[in-house]
Amino acid sequence: MFQTKLRVDKEWPGGFEAGLEIRIDNQIIDGWEIELRFDQAVLLDVWLGDLRSKTDDRIFVYRNKDWNAQLSAGSVFDFKFVAHNGVAPHNLVCAFFNGKSILTSSSEVANASQTTTSSQSTLASSTSTSLIVLNGKYNYGEVLRMSLLFYESQRAGKLPANNRISWRGDSMLMDKGQNGEDLTGGYFDGGDYVKFGFPMASFTTLLAWGALDYEDAYQHSGQLHHVREAIRWSTDYFIKAHVSEYEFYGQVGDGYDDHASWSRPEDWTKPRPAWKVTRQQPGSDLLAETAAALAAASLVFRSSDPSYASTLLIHARQLYDFANQYRGKYSDSIPNAANFYNSWSGYGDELGWSAAWLLHATGEQGYQTDVEKHYAEFELDRQPQEFSWDDKTAGVQLLMAKITQKLTYRQQVENFCNYIVRQAPKTPKGLVYLDQWGTLRHAANVAFLCLQAADIGINTQDSCPNRPAICDWSAFNNPGPNPQLLIGALIGGPDRNDNYEDRRDDYVKNEVATDYNAGFQSAVAGLLHYQLKG
Repeated sequence: MFQTKLRVDKEWPGGFEAGLEIRIDNQIIDGWEIELRFDQAVLLDVWLGDLRSKTDDRIFVYRNKDWNAQLSAGSVFDFKFVAHNGVAPHNLVCAFFNGKSILTSSSEVANASQTTTSSQSTLASSTSTSLIVLNGKYNYGEVLRMSLLFYESQRAGKLPANNRISWRGDSMLMDKGQNGEDLTGGYFDGGDYVKFGFPMASFTTLLAWGALDYEDAYQHSGQLHHVREAIRWSTDYFIKAHVSEYEFYGQVGDGYDDHASWSRPEDWTKPRPAWKVTRQQPGSDLLAETAAALAAASLVFRSSDPSYASTLLIHARQLYDFANQYRGKYSDSIPNAANFYNSWSGYGDELGWSAAWLLHATGEQGYQTDVEKHYAEFELDRQPQEFSWDDKTAGVQLLMAKITQKLTYRQQVENFCNYIVRQAPKTPKGLVYLDQWGTLRHAANVAFLCLQAADIGINTQDSCPNRPAICDWSAFNNPGPNPQLLIGALIGGPDRNDNYEDRRDDYVKNEVATDYNAGFQSAVAGLLHYQLKG
């Protein structure tokens, strides 16, 4: 007999998001199977199992994935799903787990805190998303899983057979360079379909850094394979974009055309321009950031796929040399990018950042010499005000402190984190507020960086103060929820007074982007790492 609770996290006209909380009495080592039966046809989104069979869009049978086949005795298995297409919780009439009934239509309605000791479930409903906790702490592993699902939602190109996002398909399969080079793959930046190389490289570096230093967190949460695949989706694309030693494609797609559209990328029919940087039209910031991403990724894959890691390092070296020898801002060479991801801080921080990552990946002292030269030339010892896709100064300081343990670098990192904790603007509820655009992104980035500082013994104590379907323009104006659920995306966030409203036309607070999630996800991995350490 399984103690079970059906928890309804969200409900809207025509659909709901829920979870079956199933208490496991005896250890399951050979996998599991769950069957859901509805009294009408529904559309179902499930991420924790693979669909085995479906009958009349009413009966669904799912089997475990490789990573969650074993369930420990005494644990609670939370089988989450989203049902839509004109359905409500009462339309779920019964469910079975490993052949045993765990839900019937006669089950009574209960509050979220109630459970039942029978084989039947109780129904639990809430008006907001349920917060899952483990041992009194946040379930960081679940956050990692959802953030990685967001990245999978942003994939361009030919999707793999194990694609977990049911509403995404192959897209932009005709993306080509100016001479017909294959530029398929990579990630769409945000709500548009542009592949902006600069922020793509930046978020990839951060994902790789988090995967490298907090591998235990990803392993514990069953997400190590998925984060490696997320990183590889970027690095495979970067290798394609590096078409010759001194040619690199930095953008595919026109930002103006894309921002004027509200439709699916799978339905896009317009030609897609591609822009590259060359010796005559340099892009040191873009090239150096991509080199940093490839060098960091080479460390991630060094043990699991050494051949691939070597390939990444070859491209990283070449791109760094290209960036350092032929200098210039990429946004001057690709004017279309300047209106969306202009390189405001210049390229000096990326040159230092790239050299630091190559030092980390190779141990070659020539790269340390280069970092020191860039430090002097571009005044990288200054105190930065943020850590973002544009300004990597704080990251250079932190990485060099970790690699060299030199007091000068450590002091710069400590000064930065002290500024963030003690002096940086905060909202009334305590959110560090560095910019109105992507407030949560900026807070997550500095959280990750200061977790990294704690790794090397800088300010390790807590510093938490007490708190004071249709896809067109008609859907844009529809006040209801989105027909496709974009799981795991970090939105822009509230204003300086903690005000937030869920409105599509307020893109400052509600837009999502791939660089928003990178520092956030890596910070969460760091928090789980420390939770595992106790």
